[in-house]
Amino acid sequence: MLQKLESAINQVFVGKEDVVEKVLVCLLAGGHVLFEDVPGVGKTTLAQVLAKAVQASFGRIQFTPDTLPGDIVGMSVYNMKTGEFVHRDGAVMHQILLADEINRTSPRTQASLLEAMAEGQVTVDGQAYPLPEPFMVLATQNPIEFLGTYPLPEAQMDRFMMRLSVGYPDREREILMAEQFLSGETPDTVSQVCTPADVLRMRREAEGVHVSRTVLGYLQDLMRLTREETRFRTGASPRAMLSLIRASQAWAYMQGRDFVKPDDAKAMAEPVLLHRLSLTSEGRLKNEDASKILVSLIHRARVPV
Repeated sequence: MLQKLESAINQVFVGKEDVVEKVLVCLLAGGHVLFEDVPGVGKTTLAQVLAKAVQASFGRIQFTPDTLPGDIVGMSVYNMKTGEFVHRDGAVMHQILLADEINRTSPRTQASLLEAMAEGQVTVDGQAYPLPEPFMVLATQNPIEFLGTYPLPEAQMDRFMMRLSVGYPDREREILMAEQFLSGETPDTVSQVCTPADVLRMRREAEGVHVSRTVLGYLQDLMRLTREETRFRTGASPRAMLSLIRASQAWAYMQGRDFVKPDDAKAMAEPVLLHRLSLTSEGRLKNEDASKILVSLIHRARVPV
């Protein structure tokens, strides 16, 4: 089923098989994805195709400076006929949620997604409303334009399991994409492969993938190295380790195994950890590359035998 799902998405979202793989890892691991990329590379298309392929409800929020928390989580509206307040759902009440240009809205509105991403519910006027399952946020932000943007705080960055970049396709794949466009292929043409119930079943199976104590020790060694690295202002949090465990389980599950190997953790470490690590001011002045530092730490961590 996973192979069919991946194939169906790749037929419409052309040329980025590695990105599709990691998005499916997050879907199986119950995580959320932050796309940091230039406009027009297909981030919205990927979110729509994913929702269509798994027959999930799809919601989209276009964040602007005047977007309010109530637009996202919902609000209580007074019904003059009944004389009572009635809850009206916000855009968050969908299984696949595209939070477009999340850094263009105020910190208060950004924070309204924290409860939804961490706990799978929203609270409006003291009443908790569970979100539909499976629930997944795919957020986008433009790394080029900074005028009128509000950088995401570390607490919100830590809620995303992965930060990914789609990037530009190569020559042949961009031509193929143009041919599909001319032939009328759209996200609506993607095959419906499975249902949300199937996703939840696979998610439970992925959570059952065995992680040995030696692999947990390897992961903790990696966390410790990021915290001891003087060029990082903050190291990886305990939540980062839990996210890496879930991502490693999902990756092993996609490879057809019922146990996690250190190589699974190494494959997932960079997309899961990099956005959680911030350079010190001295590191920025020296133009240090956080990605290269993290890769060196991954190589330094002692791999169990």
